[in-house]
Amino acid sequence: MSSVMPPDEPALAATRRRRWARRGVALAALAALVGVGVWHTVKPLQPGVHVQGAWFDTAAGDARFLRDVTTADAYGQPILQQQIFDEALRIIENAREFIVLDFFLFNADRGAGSNPPPRALSSELRDALLRARRETPSMRVLFITDPINDVYGGQPSDDLAMLRAAGIDVVATDLDRLRDPNAAYSALWRVLIRWWSGDGRGTGWLPNPLDSGPSAVTFRAWARLLNFKANHRKVVIADDGAGQLVGIVASGNPHDASSAHSNVALRVAGEALAPLLASELAVATFSGGRRAADDLARVAQARRATSARVDSAAATGGVRLRVLTEGGIRDAVLAQLGATSVGDEIDLAMFYLADRGVLIALRDAARRGAQVRVLLDPNKDAFGRTKSGIPNRPVASELVTASDSAIHVRWYRTHGEQFHTKLLAIHGRDRFWMTLGSANFTRRNIEDYNLEANLALESAPGSPIAEEVRDWFEMLWRNRAAAGIEYTADYAVYADSAQSRYWAYRLMEATGLSTF
Repeated sequence: MSSVMPPDEPALAATRRRRWARRGVALAALAALVGVGVWHTVKPLQPGVHVQGAWFDTAAGDARFLRDVTTADAYGQPILQQQIFDEALRIIENAREFIVLDFFLFNADRGAGSNPPPRALSSELRDALLRARRETPSMRVLFITDPINDVYGGQPSDDLAMLRAAGIDVVATDLDRLRDPNAAYSALWRVLIRWWSGDGRGTGWLPNPLDSGPSAVTFRAWARLLNFKANHRKVVIADDGAGQLVGIVASGNPHDASSAHSNVALRVAGEALAPLLASELAVATFSGGRRAADDLARVAQARRATSARVDSAAATGGVRLRVLTEGGIRDAVLAQLGATSVGDEIDLAMFYLADRGVLIALRDAARRGAQVRVLLDPNKDAFGRTKSGIPNRPVASELVTASDSAIHVRWYRTHGEQFHTKLLAIHGRDRFWMTLGSANFTRRNIEDYNLEANLALESAPGSPIAEEVRDWFEMLWRNRAAAGIEYTADYAVYADSAQSRYWAYRLMEATGLSTF
């Protein structure tokens, strides 16, 4: 006859307490991760971020449109027409008091490509800065850059070391101070990985994410990279040797593997650049370069000439310029697109297009009767690697379908390089407005995650710069070139209506689990 042992009530109670304790710890850990993720997604912005500068009147000749255009002849041989870094080097050569630079990529890496790049832009810029310091030892030079150029500490940059040795202030942007676009990963990284992995230095054993050569980097470097955020600006500001500000805001980087890309820029003279200079010094300050920023601010203040700001470009017949950064770019773009109607012409040339607000604004503009043309990179080339076409191909399909083909799309014919341009131009009945610079129209670029820098320009319709931008876009759109050369392809060439890739891009855009 079997007997049933009475339950051990104290033991059962202890088991229940341990179970609830484990659940409590797990819930507390989850709450901490969620809290960290939310906080670092919405935390206050650092000084110098989300700038919408005042409008400054500028003489028509003080704003110049620059472009680098890469295509290929009938035999596939590259044809390059470049202006941007030639002008940047001239600005550096003419400076006498100070130079401020901020570039995302500044290195000689080639990616996975085996062919030599068209230009060694990194060494050209490095040598120009070293020469400027030798010839004018009293000149202050500040170079702000992204830690990607040291591979997040995993492979210190020889070029940056040479600049430092020459007395140039080099500041690596403190990305931890920025908001996190990839909140799910970044929360885990901040709570667990960051403290354990350190700053990325050490003996590497993982492949270099920027170059296919033999160099290896640490897990720490990869762990930082996967936050997917950057100081993505491309800026040069200096004095012109006569006390005036002069500078370039561009979409291009002094990066050897990028030297074949198509890009655009504005070269500007005058006080319109002052808000951007202040923003750059603020970035240097919160990134540990306060002394360099303060010294440069004193130099810039000493040379500052008084500048009259006006509220109407028509008052002088010139153009107006305005600095826009980060989310300020998105605010201005949505406002300008929202004001378009019948008779307005919208031309967009973009490397990455995915921001939901911008896409909706483009569709709404087309419904109101504005003419909308979108010229996109097909997202197939990335420094010798093949890409999937996300986000631009599913985005293009969405725009064409949702507008019932009222929005016209063409693709830039790339040949291993990228159509790296970021430009929006609106030719209105009463005025011309445009913005260009570093910002792709994606969540990461224009919703206060990355650091970005653009200029907005406004003028009378038919002004010389408006016509120059129109002629450049028409040349690409309509393939106005020598026989055998085609800049762009019809929408059908890279059209992609696959729902799997559409929802993949939507998920990647919404979560930040992407490089765009």
